[in-house]
Amino acid sequence: MTAVDERRMRELFETIEVPEGVKIELLRGEIVMVAGPDLVHNRIVQEVMDQIPRQKWERLQTQDIDILSEQSEPVPDLVVLERDAGPESGRLLPSAVVTVLVEVVSKTSVDRDYGIKRSIYAAGKVPAYLIIDPIVAHCVLLTEPVGGGDEADYTVQRITKFGDRVPLDLLGIELDTGDFGILPGVRPHRRP
Repeated sequence: MTAVDERRMRELFETIEVPEGVKIELLRGEIVMVAGPDLVHNRIVQEVMDQIPRQKWERLQTQDIDILSEQSEPVPDLVVLERDAGPESGRLLPSAVVTVLVEVVSKTSVDRDYGIKRSIYAAGKVPAYLIIDPIVAHCVLLTEPVGGGDEADYTVQRITKFGDRVPLDLLGIELDTGDFGILPGVRPHRRP
């Protein structure tokens, strides 16, 4: 994509009127629209937020992230950063100030959450990316990002089944997954 195309795509992305209940993201130059989340999804996000101490950490939902090295403005399900680390205002939060990003997998987001977003977040040098998957009842914690562009990835991957604790050392907590719900009737996938 040329610089002119990238600029036009960003302009289009910023001017689209999004219907209520729809989330829109820019992922490597592609505009992606998805319907609102399932109750299972929202409850998992709430469970995670409730376990992260708000005295030290800011926990944000529906926050656009600016990945400076990418043509991307993803909107993770949950963004965690140190209190007072982010800017005072603005639509975009720089990935450089983010400590952990969380995505809760839905039946339509499997490939995005495990694929392109993994690469985008690693390219943005986000220290930890937590994928919570209510389809296969496990969490995938990715740490130590390396590389750039399509080749960016995390070098450490830890899979934890629902019911076990996920060590989130960067936040100083162990995440209790015992009350995470599952999505019934959704065909399991083979992603880690």
